[in-house]
Amino acid sequence: MTQAKTRAILYQALFAAAILLAAWYFLSNVIGNLHARRIASGFGFLAREAGFEIGESALVSYSAADTYLKALLVGLFNTARVALLAIVFSTLIGLFIGLARLSPNWLLAKLAAAYVEVLRNVPLVVQLFFWYAVITESFPAPADALHPLPGLYLSNRGLAFPTLRAEAPFVNFPVLNGFNFAGGATLSPEFTALFFGLALYTAAFIGEIVRAGILSVPRGQFEAAQSLGLSQRQTMRSVILPQALRVVVPPVTSQYLNCTKNSSLAVAIGYPDLVSIANTTINQTGQAIEGIAIIMLVYLTISLSIAALMNWYNRHAALRGVSA
Repeated sequence: MTQAKTRAILYQALFAAAILLAAWYFLSNVIGNLHARRIASGFGFLAREAGFEIGESALVSYSAADTYLKALLVGLFNTARVALLAIVFSTLIGLFIGLARLSPNWLLAKLAAAYVEVLRNVPLVVQLFFWYAVITESFPAPADALHPLPGLYLSNRGLAFPTLRAEAPFVNFPVLNGFNFAGGATLSPEFTALFFGLALYTAAFIGEIVRAGILSVPRGQFEAAQSLGLSQRQTMRSVILPQALRVVVPPVTSQYLNCTKNSSLAVAIGYPDLVSIANTTINQTGQAIEGIAIIMLVYLTISLSIAALMNWYNRHAALRGVSA
């Protein structure tokens, strides 16, 4: 082992020891201050009864008699649901916007450019307020709900749509019952506003990434495909987009992570996501450090999972791509 390598290992060991020492100091200081102020610590509070209702718990049944742990699980599922749907739809919208930006149609290209410039330069929280106001203030009451498609109703109570059942009748349609809809499923105004805000905002960034990825493909690839008699659609689908993926996937991964973390702004419009429920838990138990630690751990786990999945896909796409 060379002297330079030994010195590098020594420096790294000293740095790691300094980090551990600093962490131990701050942790012991926090524990000491909590004991001095008679503030309970630990995660035992998760087994206690929560005592508060949650307005939306579509994937997990919940009542006020359940524990704080189950309440946080409801928040986790609510966060995962809106983030996953926003990621899927922002990808589709972003792909369309990116292609529209390169369209020879002047009007379509300018409209796509205006979309990108407006949504990227308006803060997301302002967009969430806008969509929430549009849904709750502009849409009609359930009795006069918009009915664009059979079984689909849009009102200030949210979006009501049919669901599938395992027994006859196999489709459960929403029906107006009093002041709201019964049957089917309903997306709350808070969920709908958050979904629209996240999907459209993230799509503006993905659209620019897609445009840059397509422009990174050498012009000769277009000309070679056209010389073989391929149409513009066939050229884009079979020649250009597969090569652009190698450039597009890494920055799109960052946008997926941003979309997931931006979902924490749900608290601004009253959607019961993980952050909102954790804040309620902190207010009732007084255990802020544990509550914040749970939020950080959950978002870290989700982000690392998305990054690992996209990195795997990136390696897969890179192996199939044409080497530069």
